[in-house]
Amino acid sequence: MLVEEIMNTEVTSLPPTATIASALKLLHEKKIRHIPIINEEKNVIGIVSDRDVRDATPSIFEENREHTELQNEIHTIMSQPVVTVHPLDLVEEIAGIFYEEEFACLPVVSNNELVGVITEKDMLHTLIEITGTNVQSSHIEVKVPHKPGILPEVAAIFGARKTNITSVLVYPYKNDANYKILVFRIQTMNPLPVIKDLQNAGYELMWPNDDAGPKR
Repeated sequence: MLVEEIMNTEVTSLPPTATIASALKLLHEKKIRHIPIINEEKNVIGIVSDRDVRDATPSIFEENREHTELQNEIHTIMSQPVVTVHPLDLVEEIAGIFYEEEFACLPVVSNNELVGVITEKDMLHTLIEITGTNVQSSHIEVKVPHKPGILPEVAAIFGARKTNITSVLVYPYKNDANYKILVFRIQTMNPLPVIKDLQNAGYELMWPNDDAGPKR
């Protein structure tokens, strides 16, 4: 999956000369948490978060001060340089950047111009779609040898039952490189027949098992 498939293209941005007050207003009106700062050529030169603006906003308890801080230009509090991504980057690789750098938002740039943003919320929504948990389905986990061709072998068992597979994920099995866990979500409210077929074929089920019923 590519970044351009999940990024937000309606981006709220500001020039570096905008005031902190204008940024505060936009954050509230648009219900957003980050604002990219761009120059006249639409190059991303900084980014401001709601936390940056909040830290620069005078306290309501300071009654005797002239609150001029909000009239300061936004470039005085923006973060720079900015890590950006491209629309044709893979979402899976961008997830690594979010995790390792602990970012909450990444501007998307093409030809040096801002074309969108992608947020941690976008990433979480994509994960939900990839795992298939957003549709009614049954969950099955199968322990298999880590060898070529094992996935189509197991999938053929679902096919024999004409059971639609909505998602497939592959996980490592503990610290044993000889095995993998195949996680299927299938569109059936009664997975018992295909579970029995898997067991009859000699596969070990991690879920459901003897201690729990089918996960929905």
